[in-house]
Amino acid sequence: MTAPSIVRTSTAEHYDAHVMKNYARAPLTLVRGSGTKVWDDGGNSYLDFTSGIAVSALGHCHPHWVASVQRQAGELIHVSNLFRNPNQGELARRLVGYAGPGRVFFCNSGAEANEALIKLARLHGVEKAGGEEGKCFKIICAKNAFHGRTFGGMSATPQEKIQKGFRPLVPGFAFGELNHLQSFVDLVDDQTAAIFVETIQGESGINPCTPEFLLGLRRLCDERNLLLLLDEVQCGIGRTGRFFSYEYAGVTPDAIGMAKGLGGGFPIGAVWVRERCAELFHPGNHGTTFGGTPLACAAALAVLDVIERETLLEKVRVNSAPWLVELRKFATDFPQQVLGVRGQGYLVGVQLALDPAPYLAALRERGLLAPSAGGNVVRLLPPLNVTIADLAKSIEIFRAVLTAKA
Repeated sequence: MTAPSIVRTSTAEHYDAHVMKNYARAPLTLVRGSGTKVWDDGGNSYLDFTSGIAVSALGHCHPHWVASVQRQAGELIHVSNLFRNPNQGELARRLVGYAGPGRVFFCNSGAEANEALIKLARLHGVEKAGGEEGKCFKIICAKNAFHGRTFGGMSATPQEKIQKGFRPLVPGFAFGELNHLQSFVDLVDDQTAAIFVETIQGESGINPCTPEFLLGLRRLCDERNLLLLLDEVQCGIGRTGRFFSYEYAGVTPDAIGMAKGLGGGFPIGAVWVRERCAELFHPGNHGTTFGGTPLACAAALAVLDVIERETLLEKVRVNSAPWLVELRKFATDFPQQVLGVRGQGYLVGVQLALDPAPYLAALRERGLLAPSAGGNVVRLLPPLNVTIADLAKSIEIFRAVLTAKA
C-alpha cells in the first residue's frame, strides 16, 4: 500500500487562501526576534524599527519581560473584573505615579481606550447639562487625527479611507486645525463636552502638538468646563523620552488613553482619569471581560520595571538627539527626495517627496524594517532600549537607499 503524500503549504499560501485581505502586507514571514532584530523564514535578519507599530517598547523577547510573563502564565491568567487581582492594583498604582492623582481603567487596546474617553466625554456632557442626555455631547478633535477603528474611534477620525463604507457614523464630532487654537475656540458651543487630540499625531504622518497649543487647549477647557482628553496610544509610554509626551508642554489633561508600548507586545490598554472626573464612571456603565488580566498586567509591569531599572527615558532623550540630527541631514543632502523630518525621541517621520512604498521595499532589502504613515512618510519606531550602534546602522541603511535612488 502506498503511503499518502504529504502536502507542505507555505505560510504565504495559507494567508492567500484563508486570511482576510484587509492589510497590505509586505512579502515577508517573520519567525523569531531578539532585541532590535527579527528573522524571516529564510534565515535573513532585519533591524526592526517597526516595533510592532510602537508596541515592542523593549524590543523582542527581553529576558525580564519573558520571565515575568512565563511566571504569571503558570500562576493565574484570567479572573475577570468581578474580582480583584494584585497585578492590576499594582499597575494602576504605578501609572497614577506617572500621570498624577486619579484612577485607571484597563482594557485591551488603544481603540478601546479611546472609546472609553469618548464615553467619558458623553458622561461629562450629561453632568454639565444637569442630567439631560443629548444636549451636551460634542467632542472637538483635530483634522487628520486617528483615534481607532471602532465606530466611536472612526467618527473621531476625519479620514475618508477610515470612514468610507461605514456611514452613518456616530454624531457629535467637529474638527479644528492642529496647532491652530482659534479654530478650536470657534467650534466651542453649548453642546461641547470635550476636546480630544493626539499629543503627536502618529498615523497621519507624525505631527506634534506644540506646547503653546496644548496650553491653550487647557485654558480653553478650564474656561468652558470641557474635558481635555489626550490620545497617547502611540506617543506615550516613554517613546518621546518622557513617560507621556504631553509632559513636554507642562499641561495636565483630564484623561489619557494609552496602549501599544504599555504591554511590550502583550495586548493591553488603559485610561487614566483625573480624580475630579473619575467618578463619572460607575458600576454598570462601562466594562470589559479581558481588561486588566493578571497576565496582561504582569507584561505591563515588566515593561515599567525595565524602563525604570535601565533608565530608558533618559536614554531615549540622550541617544535620540544625535540620531535626529543625522536624519535631518537627509533633507539637506537629498532635497529632491526628503522634504523634512518630524517627531521626537523614537517617534519620527521622514517626509518624502515621492511614494514611500519603493523606499520601504529598498530599506527592507538592505535589512531595515519601517512602516509608513500619512501619505509619503516613512515612520521610524525603534524600541526604547535600541543601541547607539543600531541607530547608526539605520542611518547608514537609509542613506544608502536615498543615494541609490538619487
